[in-house]
Amino acid sequence: MKDADHQPAPLRFSTDIKPLFRELDRNSMVKVFDLWNYSDVAEHQDAIVHSLESGAMPCDGTWPAAQVAKIKRWIAEGSQP
Repeated sequence: MKDADHQPAPLRFSTDIKPLFRELDRNSMVKVFDLWNYSDVAEHQDAIVHSLESGAMPCDGTWPAAQVAKIKRWIAEGSQP
């Protein structure tokens, strides 16, 4: 098998996405939705990505591009729990 043929494992909310959200992020958004809850994040994923890309979230600075790309990849792969 060539390295080019190797596909990375699909991202999962529990191990790859949830850890991106800090307690501060969760606490600042919990009145709207819970960033540590798979169902809430999956339901609001488009709004979350928009807020991350615009810099509106998190409230204390922007995410690195790699983290935004990671959540977008998770969505593109079907938003696995």
